[in-house]
Amino acid sequence: MEKIKVGIIGTGFIGPTHIEAIRRLGFVEVVGLAETSMEMAEKKAAEFAIPKAFGDYREMLRDSEIQVVHNCTPNHVHFMINKEIILAGKHVISEKPLAMNIQESTELLELAEKHGVVHGVNFNYRQYATIQNLQAKIANGDLGKVKLVHGSYLQDWLLYETDFNWRLAPEVGGKSRAIADIGSHWCDTVQFVTGKRIVEVFADLATVVPVRKKAKNAIATFSTQTPDEQEYEEIPIHTEDYASVLVRFEDGGRGVFTVSQVSAGRKNRLSFEINGSQCSVFWNQEEPEKLWIGHRDRANETLLADPFLFTVEARTQIHHPGGHNEGWPDALKNMMLNFYSFVRDGKSLKSDKPNFATFKDGHNSMCITDAILESNEQQKWVKVQTLKEVYA
Repeated sequence: MEKIKVGIIGTGFIGPTHIEAIRRLGFVEVVGLAETSMEMAEKKAAEFAIPKAFGDYREMLRDSEIQVVHNCTPNHVHFMINKEIILAGKHVISEKPLAMNIQESTELLELAEKHGVVHGVNFNYRQYATIQNLQAKIANGDLGKVKLVHGSYLQDWLLYETDFNWRLAPEVGGKSRAIADIGSHWCDTVQFVTGKRIVEVFADLATVVPVRKKAKNAIATFSTQTPDEQEYEEIPIHTEDYASVLVRFEDGGRGVFTVSQVSAGRKNRLSFEINGSQCSVFWNQEEPEKLWIGHRDRANETLLADPFLFTVEARTQIHHPGGHNEGWPDALKNMMLNFYSFVRDGKSLKSDKPNFATFKDGHNSMCITDAILESNEQQKWVKVQTLKEVYA
């Protein structure tokens, strides 16, 4: 069978991880790479051994050999590029957020459905084998009725006032930062694993570091210049470093989560606890092979990832024997495997259920983010819009 041909737009942090995950599949080939200039594109294409380089992504979209395009660009151009990918008739995987607002995400979803392309959003945390197993266990009733969900997503990469990144600028990263960047992953993972939609929120947001120091000149690798000698300009910050959000689920269940990008020592700690009527579970992304199971009347358990101990539904999502821990790159591989198997098998999102997040999930994430921002501004409970309400 001929391999599915793929193009990648953007080679920051996430683009190369897409390339690596795709190459592990075997039946998919990355044949094109687009960057902001031809010089950069050729440099990166040579670095990753990709045959075609494009200084303009629109040239890539005109390449008839390429069937799928990955949008790995900064947030503010997601909408425009996703739209052009769809209009070019290519299947698409977009990084999140899907767009910059609900109106844009609605348009993208309508357009993707109209043109019949397969569309995915890289919510990769739902693709961990343990998460897939837990989702099946909850669906099978192993926890009883899910009553409470609580957790957090904590990082420390913006702890210091001299930490600066394009995500801090609202015109590039969007009007929300911590919620849109990492809170969206928490919400997607919890909604996926419980099978329940978040319908109402009450939020408290804060900018912990209100003014940051942006380096006027980047310090080159191996430079004799020290950080103390660096010159900075002070930049007022208008997006949140921190948020705590009360949530209500569609069946009346309750929950709460905290996100922070200024928590020292926490690198990428997405975690949650689910309390059911029969037992509880706890999972932490930094130790993804472990699932804590809590009981009232007998000893608690720790279930380690093992295909022989997983549900039938989840066994295809774990690829090594027990004790051979799978992590973040493997969850991303599962995202690519599920998406490209769907494309390879000629399935349609109109009639077949996918095991990956689609533009519908990306749009739902936008609706939750907007509701959280509105709640923080008005200091009251805010209903999360549904797809039908947005279309109306």
